[in-house]
Amino acid sequence: MLKEVLDIIKNWISGQKPVPIPIPVDSGSRRSGSAKSSHPGTYRFMQWLPIAMLLVFLFRVDVAAQSGTILFLGDSLTAGYGIDENQAYPALIQERLDEMQKDWTVINAGLSGETSSGGLRRINWLLRTEIDVLVLALGANDGLRGVDLSLTESNLQSIIDRVREKNPDVRVVLAGMQVPPNLGTSYTEQFRTMFPRLAQKNDAVLIPFLLEDVAGIPELNLPDGIHPTPKGHEIMAETVWTYLSQVL
Repeated sequence: MLKEVLDIIKNWISGQKPVPIPIPVDSGSRRSGSAKSSHPGTYRFMQWLPIAMLLVFLFRVDVAAQSGTILFLGDSLTAGYGIDENQAYPALIQERLDEMQKDWTVINAGLSGETSSGGLRRINWLLRTEIDVLVLALGANDGLRGVDLSLTESNLQSIIDRVREKNPDVRVVLAGMQVPPNLGTSYTEQFRTMFPRLAQKNDAVLIPFLLEDVAGIPELNLPDGIHPTPKGHEIMAETVWTYLSQVL
């Protein structure tokens, strides 16, 4: 039967006449004639049934691939410090998905002051909800505090590992960050290169710099000069979408 189904699919793609699939008939059907002559409509239906089943299967796979849960695990930049949560970039991503009528649910697990160690402590609790995409946006507070970057990298790797232990098919988007040069050339360079290295190791999509076109621009940041305004978050959402859309 499998060979006949494959022949039908091959001929259907090439535009040739489909190869009929033999249909077992009972003795009554044999006495009165073949299944084809007795029930031509049923015979034609059975010819195309495997193709219809294949199309339904592919449609269901496609729909499943376009829905799921996206977890944003980050710090105050993700939480939307100083602005309404519905103005933060994860909420803007949810708005875009809704406008596109995509059945994706965004979970904003941003927490002000969060470090990679804190994210690692929280990840098991967060994984009580099944997720399909992880947007990992941690490490900035580690850098600002001068944390040993071997610990930061180990924490971020452990977060990815735990997520993939729960769901091996999870797609990972890693948000790169940068730290001020006053921490020293060696430290800032190690920090900058940590994210591409992790992304390559884990086959993750890398956002080179989460604050691209926002950092250092006064009108796009709150008076503290660190946290983006609502307009800044709109730009962040565009930056994130450029890379997130590749895995949806």
